[in-house]
Amino acid sequence: MKLKSIKKLNVKNKRVLVRVDFNVPIENGVIQDTTRIEASLKTINYLIDNDAKVILMSHLGRPKGKTPELSLKPVAKKLSEFLKKEVKFVEDCIGNEVKKVVDSLKPGDVLLLENLRFYKEEEKNDEGFSKKLAELGDVYVNDAFATAHRAHSSTYGVGVLLKEKAAGFLMEEEIDSLSRLLEDIKRPYTVILGGAKVSTKLPLIKNLIGRADRILLGGGMIFTFYKSQGMKIGDSIVEDDMIDEAKEILKEAANSNVEFLLPVDVLVVDEIKEGGNKKVVQRDEIPDGFKGVDIGENSIRIFHKAMEDSKTIFWNGPMGIFEMDDFAEGSKRIGEKITELTDKGVFTVAGGGDTISCINKFNVKLKHISTGGGASLEFLSGEKLLPIELLKE
Repeated sequence: MKLKSIKKLNVKNKRVLVRVDFNVPIENGVIQDTTRIEASLKTINYLIDNDAKVILMSHLGRPKGKTPELSLKPVAKKLSEFLKKEVKFVEDCIGNEVKKVVDSLKPGDVLLLENLRFYKEEEKNDEGFSKKLAELGDVYVNDAFATAHRAHSSTYGVGVLLKEKAAGFLMEEEIDSLSRLLEDIKRPYTVILGGAKVSTKLPLIKNLIGRADRILLGGGMIFTFYKSQGMKIGDSIVEDDMIDEAKEILKEAANSNVEFLLPVDVLVVDEIKEGGNKKVVQRDEIPDGFKGVDIGENSIRIFHKAMEDSKTIFWNGPMGIFEMDDFAEGSKRIGEKITELTDKGVFTVAGGGDTISCINKFNVKLKHISTGGGASLEFLSGEKLLPIELLKE
């Protein structure tokens, strides 16, 4: 998929309305993680350097009306530090006061609008709200991949109304990298999936079965697969309403010649806490009163061997409850192998909120880490994302 690049727009002296993703964690007015702000800098600096009047819009959290603690004001301050220039801030995103500030902008100026979700119309893609936002710009740039699976006013409505539009650099990089997991794939192609639920990964698994050479499964979802094969799973997490789907996936995998690997052994505990009573058992020997919390040593070894000759790897979801060090070994060791293969030139991509936390905890190195959890999963599931469709060349 090829998107229209920001480089193809004439932005000189134009009001450029940019959808960014500044949905960052803020506690007591202090930003805890600036990753998303930093990811937008390339696009913002390009627009400044090309004499655009830059108007940034974003949401933050899930406010119920105008919620002071979810104001984007601290983001404007932090962004000023990164850009080494003043970022103007206005305490609304539509209306006459906002128009006045926009009209006063000079080429190279940057303005951040207040939280879009202070208006419930944003998430409803309300036509009137979209028009009020669109009136602020001559040109539209979408650089917020993480929200690209939501057709809201700022991600879709404005893009429909403004004729001149393109993708920012972050959006381009995301689509380029994720597209390489669906087409023109360098083989062998290994997909590693973890996480608690089969239900959240079902469309993704089905879409990748026909594309991947092998799929390695970990995390809580494995117990639904075990149960679908008649194995005892003790007190492990399970989705009983997904058992038939799990059987169907195993059948599809067998028919499509994809190597579909479930762990052969699991780490189990009687209570999910550090220092609890834990042991590694074969997958069909999980005792009653015990819960599976990580993949076992033999599984790690088998997974490592399966990954060895990969030319492309996609990772989504931890292998166990990695937040607790007692149950983190599987995720850590898979991460170490991915780092090793990345250093050897393998094209490695990861996405998803828990996966990013896991990557950060174990300093995993990849070619591309997707900023969009739900957006990346929906894109790789083969779904059409309307905000992205707007940006196609």
